[in-house]
Amino acid sequence: MIKTPFLARLPVRMLLILYSITVVFPLIWTVYTSFKTTNEFYENPWSLPQQINFDNYINAFTKAKIGAYFMNSIAVSLGALVLCNLLAFAAAYVIARHSSPVTRWIRRLYMSSLFFPAGFGLIPTFLLLNSLHLLDNRFGLALVYAAGSIPFTAFLLVGFIASISKEYEEAAEIDGCSPYGIMFRIIFPMTRSGLITVTIFNFMGYWNEFISALSFVSTESKRTLTLGLVYLMEIQRYSTDWGALFAGLVIVMLPTALIYAFLQRKITTGINLGGLKG
Repeated sequence: MIKTPFLARLPVRMLLILYSITVVFPLIWTVYTSFKTTNEFYENPWSLPQQINFDNYINAFTKAKIGAYFMNSIAVSLGALVLCNLLAFAAAYVIARHSSPVTRWIRRLYMSSLFFPAGFGLIPTFLLLNSLHLLDNRFGLALVYAAGSIPFTAFLLVGFIASISKEYEEAAEIDGCSPYGIMFRIIFPMTRSGLITVTIFNFMGYWNEFISALSFVSTESKRTLTLGLVYLMEIQRYSTDWGALFAGLVIVMLPTALIYAFLQRKITTGINLGGLKG
């Protein structure tokens, strides 16, 4: 006999299964379509490819310059991660360890900035980058990414740092460690779980970002992967090459999909710890 709790949960389970199908099927369809020829796509877009065709990926890297866009995204994302983690960690350490009206005001400022859409700052940021001669510059784009993610990163790291006992810092100070040494040699390694969590989240945000890249980058050789993928359809020789387009889509989503698949537990664990300790 079917138990009552199972029947009670059945509608929720059916909704979750339906939602999973709507999310997973487009991903699977994108992957196997990337191996199809253009003729196969026009014959039936939903059918499986007759054979595995890697020419689409070769064309995407060699003719559509996806490889160059890929390296640009890697450079911008890694640069933004280094800047964001260092600056946000330093700010979080000061907020967590030195309570004062100024630090409390800074923390509230960070929290309030989380509620403003990124699009609100496009025009001021454009003017600022123009005055600094950083428009159409990969380093300038990395600065924009890092600055935009510092509030979230610092807000989450404050909870981790506040949970660390001050006795570690007192012992290090007795041993002659400098304030910067305490911050980076003692506290920084102890916030590893929080740093891993925010690094994963920020990397996925940088990798998939489009609006800022579109607004601040104009030279073809400096385009990021998402921006290059959009311009791929505007190139005449690829206007009907659906296989190359889907191959580019797979290349874009593959890094973030792999990172989330292998580090999902670290992400959820880090968020829970940060929320509880904050």
